[in-house]
Amino acid sequence: MWEDQEIRFDLSFSQMEMRKGEQVIDRLDFIEDTKGNSGDKGRLLVTNLRIIWHSLLIARISLSIGYNCVQNISTKVVNSRLKGVTEALHILTKHNGCRYEFIFTNLIPGNSRHFTSVMGVHKAYLSSRIYRELKLRGAVIRNKQLKVLDKEKLYFTVPGVWNLSSDQGNLGSFVVTNVRLVWFADMNETFNVSLPYIQIATIRIRESRFGLALVIESTLGSGGYVLGFRIDPKEQLYKVTDELQTLYKVHLDHPEFGVYYSVTTVPLLPEQPPLVQEEITEFDENLNDMSNALTSYSLDQHQENSNQPAYCPELGLAVEKLKEGFTIKQLWEVIPTSTAE
Repeated sequence: MWEDQEIRFDLSFSQMEMRKGEQVIDRLDFIEDTKGNSGDKGRLLVTNLRIIWHSLLIARISLSIGYNCVQNISTKVVNSRLKGVTEALHILTKHNGCRYEFIFTNLIPGNSRHFTSVMGVHKAYLSSRIYRELKLRGAVIRNKQLKVLDKEKLYFTVPGVWNLSSDQGNLGSFVVTNVRLVWFADMNETFNVSLPYIQIATIRIRESRFGLALVIESTLGSGGYVLGFRIDPKEQLYKVTDELQTLYKVHLDHPEFGVYYSVTTVPLLPEQPPLVQEEITEFDENLNDMSNALTSYSLDQHQENSNQPAYCPELGLAVEKLKEGFTIKQLWEVIPTSTAE
């Protein structure tokens, strides 16, 4: 399994396909690879094992970044050819002794979902290593009970299993789940091994100096360990071996990598030019700028007024007789003519 362990450029079509157990968690269009392909619009795929970017114009321009190669993820202000000065996703990686820097810019205004998606999935990947990595003397057992992981199902336990890693052997127990095989010593539960099926190379029975033994070899990527176990009687040895081989094959067809992350459904915004705010002349809300006639009229409106209705030729209506010094035109002006001009 190379997807989460390597960095590859210009992927073939088969390398871009999802392997068994790999799932696309988020997909984002209009993402620029600002560091390596500035000015080129692309698509970013965030899976449970890696980050894939490929150009929307030229399919062969692509890259794959395994989460195990990532050393740091942050944000950085960059100068994008397509978006100008903006904040982008900054990823530092290391693979085969070489350091790589990747910068991804979201070209859709106001959309920064690539920040949260990549950071969130990478954090989930780091916190679920026990699903994928061999662990020796880990904190996997408490009070003779396995600490069951999320989505892990306990199948069966086999007591009386000898670990043949030392000259004397250590008596312990097998705990078998849908994700891994765990052995721990009866006298010291911290002496244990947790071996995910994804890191197993072979499961077989062969002769040893202790007689017939169950021999499990791990992959070279996990250290290439050879683990031997003796189970009595022989019928039990063959039964356990058959069951482990069956579970191993089932897991290879449907592997469980333990990376869980839920992306909040946010509709992508269409590409559009930035909005230019229209300049609007604002008036100072100051009573001194308002019509003096209206102000005076308002202040006096609750006072007793015994004026009788009178005919107004400007309106053609009968209105309350105006006070001295006021005209209909002055009363209708909220903002004086001199101020508005």
